[in-house]
Amino acid sequence: MSKADTPNDGRLPPAEPVRLAELLDYVSAAVVSRTLSQGKSGTITLFAFDAGQGLSEHTAPFDALVQVLDGEVELTIAGNKIPVRSGQSVLMPANVPHALHSDKRFKMLLTMIRG
Repeated sequence: MSKADTPNDGRLPPAEPVRLAELLDYVSAAVVSRTLSQGKSGTITLFAFDAGQGLSEHTAPFDALVQVLDGEVELTIAGNKIPVRSGQSVLMPANVPHALHSDKRFKMLLTMIRG
């Protein structure tokens, strides 16, 4: 499936296999995101971070699962630095300060679990 075949609203097409890392391109000096699914129980968002980009420390009211699809990132959760590489996942607990940064490009899937 090509990017042109995905629904205009960014959601995933039902009952079709996709390569998540191919659904979003890197953009120079930017962070790009695409919401793939959103509902009462949570959201699934794909991110592409260019080298040197990240998110400053913040908290979220829900657990979040980070799945690195390409590259590597350093997560900081409750002050602990956690290197995460392609193919690895980390659960970020609700209401715990976290941040992320990478000197290299990386893509991740973020699943927010409301409930």
